Amino acid sequence: MSSQRDRPCPRCLLSETPGAEALVALNRQWIDALPEERRTEEGAYRARLAACRACGHLAGGTCGLCGCYVEYRAAQRERHCPDVPGRW
Repeated sequence: MSSQRDRPCPRCLLSETPGAEALVALNRQWIDALPEERRTEEGAYRARLAACRACGHLAGGTCGLCGCYVEYRAAQRERHCPDVPGRW
C-alpha cells in the first residue's frame, strides 16, 4: 500500500520535491553545463517554470507529456513546452 509520501508532488518542481536532492544536483549540473548562448534568460526561465507549475501535467518535477525534468527543459532557450498549444 502506498502512502501520500510515495507519490510525486503535483505541481512541484524537482527542486521542491522532498528526497530528490541527488536529482536536483544532477539537474543543476546539466543546467550549469549549458553554454550561455543556449540558456534561457532568467526572467523567461522563471516565467516558464511558473507556467509549468500551473500545468496539470507536472508531477514531481517531471512533465507528464514528455517525461523531461521541467527545470532543465525550461533552461534551454531552443526548447518549448510539449503541450498543444504550448504554454511557453
